[in-house]
Amino acid sequence: MARPTRSRIAWLIGCAALLLLAVLLSLAVGSRQIAPSEVVQALLHGGTSNDAEVVRSLRVPRTVVGVLAGAALAVAGAVMQGLTRNPIAEPGILGVSQGASAGVVCAIAFFGVHTLGGYVWFAFAGAALAAVAVYAVAAGGHRGASPVKLALAGAAMNAFLASVVSGIATTDARALDEFRFWQVGSISGRGTDVIERIWPFVAAGLLLAALMARGLDALALGDDAARALGHDVARLRVLGAVGATVLTGAAVAAVGPIAFTGLAVPHIARALVGSAHRWVLPVAALLGPVMILFSDVLGRIVFPPSEVPVAVTTALLGVPFLIALVRRRTVAAA
Repeated sequence: MARPTRSRIAWLIGCAALLLLAVLLSLAVGSRQIAPSEVVQALLHGGTSNDAEVVRSLRVPRTVVGVLAGAALAVAGAVMQGLTRNPIAEPGILGVSQGASAGVVCAIAFFGVHTLGGYVWFAFAGAALAAVAVYAVAAGGHRGASPVKLALAGAAMNAFLASVVSGIATTDARALDEFRFWQVGSISGRGTDVIERIWPFVAAGLLLAALMARGLDALALGDDAARALGHDVARLRVLGAVGATVLTGAAVAAVGPIAFTGLAVPHIARALVGSAHRWVLPVAALLGPVMILFSDVLGRIVFPPSEVPVAVTTALLGVPFLIALVRRRTVAAA
């Protein structure tokens, strides 16, 4: 359903304000509570107090990683749902998340990599190889890489890579211990080295997704309609898969597999601004970090001084959303 432009702009501004609030909470809330005024003071004027050091050295990198990963996962989910015309598509549909997991466990077990900064490259390489393999399988045969064939090839690749990961991790105790720390999905402990490695990929993926907005709108009408409007459907699918892979690979490499952000946020964005991707994509890019940061803040205050990983919190929030989505669509279909 179409929305007036003024309403869409208002929602966009509202989402931006919500993101600013999420960033402020992420910087202020934790095992050590810091007043918002102290946070602003530490950001603008520095300082040598303990609170200022906590904000600048620990919480700023954590928050920036959360913003990058949230935007990447949400936009990747919107792109995948547009490409496959599947409302429950999410960034892991091309085997990207499991590919990243395979890259990390291989880095630990076979290459002696034991730092988050080192994991990033192996995770990204594993994600890219998995996506290429899925697309190569789906592109064979009649009609090429159709949405159904992409989903089936992705499911098969996910199952295969999950078996590989389990096989390596369960036969190497040290690899299993280290891999569990990454696999749980968290933005805690991420430093500037991780930010430096992923931000160029996130920026490139977001730019590619933005350039594809009109093409995704055409694909929503069906392949034949998209061709009639002058779009190269195969090229759109390749570029969309590349963009989603780059975004998901970068996010998963940095923070581990975090579910439901790429599934839920695009649906929320469409409910706010309609189905046009030139509006859905920027709103998703704002709401993705909001979901990650609010989930992270919630995880910090539930069982203090311990923290619940952000992937656990997003799953707890995302499961009711998925149930509601299924029930709504069942009712609509009836």
